[in-house]
Amino acid sequence: MKTDIEIAQEVKLAPITEVVKNLGVEADDLELYGKYKAKLSFEKIDALKTNDNGKLILVTAINPTPAGEGKSTVTIGLGDALNKVGKKTVIALREPSLGPVMGIKGGATGGGLAQVLPMEDINLHFTGDMHAITTANNALAALIDNHVHQGNFLNIDLRRVTWKRVVDLNDRALRHVVVGLGGPIQGVPREDGFDITAASEIMAILCLTTDIEDLKKRLAKIVIGYTYTHKPVTCGDLKAEGALALLLKEALKPNIVQTIEKTPALIHGGPFANIAHGCNSVLATTTALKLGEYVVTEAGFGADLGAEKFLNIKVPNLSKAPDAVVIVATIRALKMHGGVAKEDLQTENVEALKKGFANLEKHIETIQNFHLPVVVAINEFVSDTSQEVKMLRQLCEAKGVNVELCAVWEKGSAGGVDLAQSVVKAVEGKHETFQSTYDVNDSIEEKISAIVRKIYGGVEVLFEKKAHNELVMLKKNKWDKLPICMAKTQYSLSDDPKSLGRPSDFSITIREFVVKMGAGFIVALTGDVMTMPGLPKRPAALNMDVNAKGEAIGLF
Repeated sequence: MKTDIEIAQEVKLAPITEVVKNLGVEADDLELYGKYKAKLSFEKIDALKTNDNGKLILVTAINPTPAGEGKSTVTIGLGDALNKVGKKTVIALREPSLGPVMGIKGGATGGGLAQVLPMEDINLHFTGDMHAITTANNALAALIDNHVHQGNFLNIDLRRVTWKRVVDLNDRALRHVVVGLGGPIQGVPREDGFDITAASEIMAILCLTTDIEDLKKRLAKIVIGYTYTHKPVTCGDLKAEGALALLLKEALKPNIVQTIEKTPALIHGGPFANIAHGCNSVLATTTALKLGEYVVTEAGFGADLGAEKFLNIKVPNLSKAPDAVVIVATIRALKMHGGVAKEDLQTENVEALKKGFANLEKHIETIQNFHLPVVVAINEFVSDTSQEVKMLRQLCEAKGVNVELCAVWEKGSAGGVDLAQSVVKAVEGKHETFQSTYDVNDSIEEKISAIVRKIYGGVEVLFEKKAHNELVMLKKNKWDKLPICMAKTQYSLSDDPKSLGRPSDFSITIREFVVKMGAGFIVALTGDVMTMPGLPKRPAALNMDVNAKGEAIGLF
């Protein structure tokens, strides 16, 4: 069986200038990064604003398991399949982070015959967006330390600097560091730390901003720390927003690539869904909506994380709700949610499937509570039995939801035609009015409680002492009327990663809050969610190499 990279390297790519022609995009509208990658110019983006919006399809999933779900693969395959059934379709995805690529999770370019290409470029340095975000983040960190070293005229309390440095790798050794050692000439010593680039507020800002002026306004609002009298200090106080915007101006432009079947794909921005808001950029999605009849996009991890944040955080900035939502699951993963060990998933187990269906059932109910039509996509595996498929169909139909088998990994668009037709039917059906989980003007406690009860199925929210104290500060600074971005494990509906299926009667504990004024939301951290992941015992990087021709080896 060929690997993903072997399949990708056998594909004859079309020049990106040819791929986008049917969208009304000309060569002069692109800024080329070689033959097969490009950025869309601001001039073209502005010219598209008068176009009508296409239909928006959001792809989400059940809580992920080691058995795999294949959400990105289904997203890409669905985009190809919609084109196949006659709908001019554009795909809008997140950019991969090098941390997971070199670690264990992998990339974000799909798999099998449903991939975006050139996959090795996209999964590595791509067009440099991640590096620009890393540089802008660390430039602000350097300006903070320089300000302190040069006299600290803003009276920044070094114990209350909240802005961390970042790197686009999994490196646990950098979680807690001390900077400024070596004597007076080297700076002022203080505790610091690193997050992964995808967790930087600048990543969130890039993904929610609409243009250069909006970018500068958001950057200026970043809270970098507090004075000795607990007054917030911002990036604007340091007069740094102009320089940061200059570093980010090219990264703000959406990237355009292609699938194996030549469907245009805008890949731009990559915040994690467990520690950030998990969606590609507003600019890429709005642009895609102006270019295509249908747009297929995804949100990170399960519906409790990525979809919730897409619908409660991104939609208000997007000014358009999805026209339909696809929830991806596999029979293998549902059996694992039903208590089956990974090594036993090849064996038929209808009872475990019925038990594990509870996880999918909760996500279906969650999307229905937003008043959005739902289609379930079952990503097929050869180990799936006819009895298991029959049972899953019955369970979904009992919930009033269409379910379609999907074989895009093996067959490309041909394996997604039934899913595409079901999605078109859902989009063209009667729609209710979109309903958010909470009113943004509710209190922070009320908003978190609404998420816990309506999205997770929990019963109460507990606040640790640190979080209680920060609530007082948030209200004092009038920051409490912002959306909430929950930082929670992706593996469970609860904050316990080992609690699979559909847990009940559980509480969610908030340990602290992080202010993201530039992004425009408050992060509520639960459990042991790390903003700087570590590498596994055997990182994927150890399988990677490059041959004498400069071709990547072992990249999935």
